[in-house]
Amino acid sequence: MKRQFQLFIAIGALVISVSCNSGNGENASNATSNTEATPQTGQSGVKDETSVKNVVGIAIGSKDHTTLVTAVKAAELVDVLSNAGPFTVFAPTNAAFDKLPAGTVEGLLKTDKKETLQDILQYHVSVGVYKEDALQDGQVIGQVNGGNITISKKDGKTMINGTATIIASVPASNGIIHVIDAVLLPPAAK
Repeated sequence: MKRQFQLFIAIGALVISVSCNSGNGENASNATSNTEATPQTGQSGVKDETSVKNVVGIAIGSKDHTTLVTAVKAAELVDVLSNAGPFTVFAPTNAAFDKLPAGTVEGLLKTDKKETLQDILQYHVSVGVYKEDALQDGQVIGQVNGGNITISKKDGKTMINGTATIIASVPASNGIIHVIDAVLLPPAAK
């Protein structure tokens, strides 16, 4: 029994010695440097190159949505829109933002306008997935900011609030994006 115990101790010491010396300490230093180099982020920091991208990832990859992406970042909504959802995002193109009066976008990107920017961007987001073919003329959909949008159908086109037309739809892992040709502005508070 005493001999088995000594053998057990010797094997344990050998395993510990091999584990500590494997790679001559490279693994320990790599683990430390990897931990230090990796910033702690929210849901948007999750890296996945094989799955369908979420609504934020799709927008980031679109050359037609750079203004929208800049606004979402300034409003600090990237992590929220990277979550599971499901979301329907009505995503104005750069050209849609260009239709706004000069200086509007720049003004909204200022730090003191963050709440206004968040309100406008949240007016472009619904909780749930609303595919274009399921949208009905006269349908009212609640938006994340608490406002409502109204869908209309005319000449085979789907419009939002009578001002923005859906020009494309892109499925995402956490919902759907409807690319639109105008920026939706929430109605003034009563």
